[in-house]
Parts: sequence; C-alpha cells; structure tokens
Amino acid sequence: MNIQEIRDQFPILKQQVNGHPLVYLDSSATSQKPYAVIEALRDYYTNYNSNVHRGAHTLGSLATDAYENARDKVKSFIHARESAEIVFTRGTTASLNLVAQCYVREFLKEGDEILITLMEHHSNLIPWQQAANKTGATLRYIPIQPDGTIRLEDVEEAITSKTKFVSITHVSNVMGTIHPVKQIAAIAHRHGAVICVDAAQSAPHLQLDVQDLDCDFMAISGHKMAGPTGIGVLYGKKALLEQMTPYEYGGEMIDHVDLYESTWKELPWKFEGGTPNIAGAIGLGAAIDFLQQIGLPNIRQHENHLVNYALEQLSLIEEISIYGPRKPELRSGLVTFNVSDVHPHDLATVLDSEGIAIRAGHHCCQPLMRWLNVSSTARASFYLYNTEEDIDALVKGLKRAISYFKYVSQ
Repeated sequence: MNIQEIRDQFPILKQQVNGHPLVYLDSSATSQKPYAVIEALRDYYTNYNSNVHRGAHTLGSLATDAYENARDKVKSFIHARESAEIVFTRGTTASLNLVAQCYVREFLKEGDEILITLMEHHSNLIPWQQAANKTGATLRYIPIQPDGTIRLEDVEEAITSKTKFVSITHVSNVMGTIHPVKQIAAIAHRHGAVICVDAAQSAPHLQLDVQDLDCDFMAISGHKMAGPTGIGVLYGKKALLEQMTPYEYGGEMIDHVDLYESTWKELPWKFEGGTPNIAGAIGLGAAIDFLQQIGLPNIRQHENHLVNYALEQLSLIEEISIYGPRKPELRSGLVTFNVSDVHPHDLATVLDSEGIAIRAGHHCCQPLMRWLNVSSTARASFYLYNTEEDIDALVKGLKRAISYFKYVSQ
C-alpha cells in the first residue's frame, strides 16, 4: 500500500476538527484503528459473541478459537518460543504490575537491588518502588546522557551481584530513544539478574524478537499498535512463569477447587482469571495482521523519514528546544519539544483550534521532567498513516502560535 491507501484504511482521519482537516500527531498516547480492526470487533459482537473456554456450544467454540488464534499471532509477532508464554492483560501497566506482584515481590529480598532508568514511564517505575518497599530491596537508577541515551559502560557499572531485577523501556515515550536492550540483557544475565522490557512504544514500530533480545519479560499495549484499548500482553519465559503464583483468583484460572485449597491451570491461563477481554484480543490479532501486511521494516523506514524531516523543520525555529537524540536512527517516531515562554498546554490548545492533535504535559514521566528542568513538554508522535504534510501543518501552526503569544505578551 502507498501512504494514501494506508490513510484510507483509517476512517477517523477523514474528519475535520474545529473546521480543519484532522492532523493526528498523538499516536504514542494511542494509535488510530483501521477498518480491519473495527470490523473484527463488529464481527465478534455480531456473529459469535460468547465466553471462551467454558461452553461446548458452537458460539463458544468459535470465540475460543478466535481468542487463542490471537494468542498465536502475538507469539509469532514477537517470536516467542510457544503460545504458553503469552499472557493477555489489560495493557502494559497491568503486565508490569503482574511481574511486580508475582515475581519481584515473591523472589526479591532485603539487600537485593532493582535497576531502572530516570526516563521510565510511571507504569515502569511505581510498581518497582512499591515492590522495593514491600521486600526491602533497593531501587537504583542507570544514569542517562544529556541527549537521552544510555552508555553501556554505565550499565556495566550499575549492574552488580546485588542486582536481581532490571526493567527498562525499549523506547522512551519522551526522548524517543531506542535503548540497546539486547546488550543490557546480556549484561544483566551475566550477573544473574532478570530483565523486563517495557515495549509499549517499540511494539508498534520495531520488529521484536524476544529470543534474540533474550529478555525475560516483555510488556505490550494493543492500543498503541492499531489495536483496541484494554488489551495487552505479558511475555514471560516459560520457566519463570511456571515459578510464579497468580495474584488474581477466580474462574478460568483454576484446575481443581476444594473447600480449603485449589490448584491452578497450566500456562498461560493461570494468569487470566475471570472473563478476559475477548473482543480486545481478537482485535489485537487483526491489528497484527494489518501491521504485518504493511511490514514493520516499512513502518520503521517511513517513521525514520518523518522524524528526520520533523527534526530538520523544527530546528529551523529559533524558539523551539528539542529533547532526545538528534540522530533519527537512535530514536523512534516522536519528537518532544518546548517553545520558549509558551506553556505546552497553551501550545496544544492553539494547535487543536487548527485541528492539530499533539500531547502536552509530563507524559507520566515526572522524574525525567525534573531532570530536564521543565514542568512539562509538548510531543508530536508519528505512525504509519502520517505524512510530511502533517509535519508541515504542525510547523505552520507552531509559527502562528509563537507569533500569537509574542503579540499578547507585548
């Protein structure tokens, strides 16, 4: 498909906002959905809506087959060894909390160390804060460079024999940095530590191979990769998942229940208590089919071009400060910036009046904002349906906003 054919698959892009054609530059928060995903949801609810795994009737069998087929698609998408390593969750946040509750709180103790970075999203920071408080382990941070990159020599120094758990974002949702998680995993394993990868921002854009990366856990959100909201994935190495005890109990996840004790189903179902988000999983499977039809390498190449173009154009505006690596190959499809003397929320409001949607705020990264010495930033993020014309519209809107705020401040 060419770019126009791709855009035609996303019905929301055809609308106008505030009298202007929609320019959607907020895909890092949530991506738009193609007809293929919308139709998959409609088809489930219209033709075979039923619970999974429990019923012997036809609709139940159809729903179960579609749900488990989606699991197989995720397995192939991230190159896991087997589908038993794929646990459906509500999203990245739920996946990370599952690891915190069922692995870190169970297996770490006082004197152990948990290692993360300053640029983690709150969902990859707070669970480890709380786990450290409960276990007596110490939470430590890998230092970052001024451009938002990580030096492997700093990782080597930070990981010691006390380090038992490392969790790191694959792609920063603020700086856009693509971290060398394969090399970090190798260092962690050399010291006997387990590593978890927050792939919320990488799964939509990069080809993932959990076996090549050799990560122990990986967390993914469906809604950032053209799938529905409320569905995500926890990948875990089978040996680790088998050691872990579930923390949500009830139907679906049990094998045998007696009056005073119970046993759990085998993987992955022991972590999927209650009725799952069946439609969400089916929609995620449809999103994976769609992305693979386009091709992740093609998506990456397209975004790399857009980021390079955006960096070039925004760098020409004197009032703009850009955060993160300047080399497009080191970053994913987003650019975070500030305009001098203009609050990001005011900037986003002015742009929205022209139909341009960006994100403004601390992006659930308050420690990183303090490290940057700002309260918040503006962020434009791109996906497979964005164009150079979208960036041109952003640049024009920014120039008009800068002129406006200069005028009103006089």
